[in-house]
Amino acid sequence: MRIVFFGTPEFAVTSLRALLAEPFTVAGVVTQPDKAQGRSRSKLHPSPVKLVAQAHGLPVLQPDRPSGDLFLASLHRLEAELGVVVAYGHILRREVLSLPPLGMINVHASLLPRFRGAAPIQHAILAGECETGISIMQMEEGLDTGPVLYQVPTPIMPGETGGALTLRLAELGAAALVKALSLLADGPAYPLPQDPAGATYAPKISRETARLDWRKEASFLSRQVRAFDPTPGAWTSLEGAPVKLFGATPLEGSGEPGTVLEVGRRLVIACGRGALELDEVQPAGKSRLPVGDWLRGRGLSTGQRLA
Repeated sequence: MRIVFFGTPEFAVTSLRALLAEPFTVAGVVTQPDKAQGRSRSKLHPSPVKLVAQAHGLPVLQPDRPSGDLFLASLHRLEAELGVVVAYGHILRREVLSLPPLGMINVHASLLPRFRGAAPIQHAILAGECETGISIMQMEEGLDTGPVLYQVPTPIMPGETGGALTLRLAELGAAALVKALSLLADGPAYPLPQDPAGATYAPKISRETARLDWRKEASFLSRQVRAFDPTPGAWTSLEGAPVKLFGATPLEGSGEPGTVLEVGRRLVIACGRGALELDEVQPAGKSRLPVGDWLRGRGLSTGQRLA
């Protein structure tokens, strides 16, 4: 089976490597254009998927948008029978989805129809879910609405961060993809339509989504810190400067939301209900460090407010 692979971040690399280790032919890779990084923004960096593709000598397409006659012609020349999409980062139009004779399938990091959209891992933690998983879905024009070929559930562990869950789901997704492809190769597949009544959505994480609102209860804020660890990092502000917070534990406690209740060996902040103990912080422009090290240089005292 000849496959064209669409993907961009490290999460997608695991699936690409799994395909390369199997008796499939990866005809080429479509990934996002190289991006400027660093403070100077002067140097372009390839995506993780591009680096793997180049290491294996695969053709790489990097359109600004996956559309237009030039891109479609380049895609057609790969002569792929099937498309596989893993965290590519663009919505694909009908003319792209219908180009491979066997269509296109997607590795989605949730148990569809729950958490359709760009950030299912973070939103599952944020919602307090006990379980998530991988869905291998036949793609159509709607947002993650296609019928499901194969699903694998997995528990969300107590205290598990967005980063740790992402790593686990990347491995689970790669294994599920190989299984789904073997089912397709064995004969006709009978995917199950999704029930739209059970659909929930996981939109892209914005800076405001990651901002802590101290008026909320401690249990929710602890999930918010976990969900956005390590990136983009849940944040608050102290004296007008942003500070990212990590390793949050909800506690009993009371006080004006955002007020520092305890400082010294630990940092405890009052919430709308309960309090939050923090393990690590990352001030703007600095590296992540233990709360104790940060406090020694800050002169923070009880009664101060985070906003």
